[in-house]
Amino acid sequence: MVNRSDVLALARESGFSLCGIARVDPVPDVEKYDNWVSTGMAGDMGYLTDHRAGLRAEPGRLLEGARSVICLGALYNGPEPYSNQYDNVQLGWIARYAWGDDYHSVVRGMADRLVERLGGSGERFRVCVDTAPVLERSYAREAGLGWIGKNTCLINQGSGSWYFLAEVLTTAELEPDLVAADRCGSCTRCIDVCPTAALGPNGLDARLCISYFTIELRGSIPEEHRAGIGKHVFGCDLCQDVCPWNRKAPVDARPEFRPREGMLAPPLEMLAALSEAEFKAMFKGSAVVRTKYIGFLRNVVVAMGNSGAGKFRGRLEELAGHGDAVVAEHARWALGRIDCTNIPESRHPY
Repeated sequence: MVNRSDVLALARESGFSLCGIARVDPVPDVEKYDNWVSTGMAGDMGYLTDHRAGLRAEPGRLLEGARSVICLGALYNGPEPYSNQYDNVQLGWIARYAWGDDYHSVVRGMADRLVERLGGSGERFRVCVDTAPVLERSYAREAGLGWIGKNTCLINQGSGSWYFLAEVLTTAELEPDLVAADRCGSCTRCIDVCPTAALGPNGLDARLCISYFTIELRGSIPEEHRAGIGKHVFGCDLCQDVCPWNRKAPVDARPEFRPREGMLAPPLEMLAALSEAEFKAMFKGSAVVRTKYIGFLRNVVVAMGNSGAGKFRGRLEELAGHGDAVVAEHARWALGRIDCTNIPESRHPY
């Protein structure tokens, strides 16, 4: 038999900082999600709009006989400064969650260990980490882990939002936690700081999000949004960086999530010089490989243009003749930005 106290204790032993229980019943956010998809805000992310959409409304279909959802949070915050504390024109930014090993495999391993420790009970389990069709933030809220903030991140009152989430569906009947209350109040700092106006009263328009542009979008980034991308070459942390609930966020990231060499505020010049083989070697086992070499180089070129730094002109001129049309076009755009922007070589207020 699986009991609640064992689940909470074993989750902690497995490396999770947060654990709560929710019922497997459909959550109220299903209708909101459907409306979000129907208005096109998912952009080109087909995995959010295809046949798996129906499973999000009925997660119990992922495990026959499921009665409970064990919701888990793995902390990835470290002591390093936030992105808005860097203003050096020569540095790019990789989102905090991608500094270490790919969280999909790390968190999956942690959840698998939890299930192993719960084994022998006669109950069945299914682990879900990000890629499964589960409205994970909604279930985490139902399980009392936190509320979904205006930045669309799950925010825990005591420890902020720097968490990877995972769920374990189980046939065990476990006492659920109380739903977490929304404590964003009248604060709009995340909305106000977003350079591309992706956040608003209706939540996140992914089509305007820097993370969408630099990770999900293939091909050309709309020219009218390139300036807003600033120094970001993979993802964006701004809406979490300014969140008041992260002021006292704990810094207890697992070793796997700590920054690899070259990940924290990497020099744009170094990134622009990477060959495809060097890119694959540097980011092997990291979430950064998702953008692929050409997409990453496109992002670096945009960041170089946004810097306004003349020292990048030589490399951009080389890339303007790149064999990939997207990289070449973005390099030409970046050269135009440098030519019309008079910014000191070392500093820029991103």
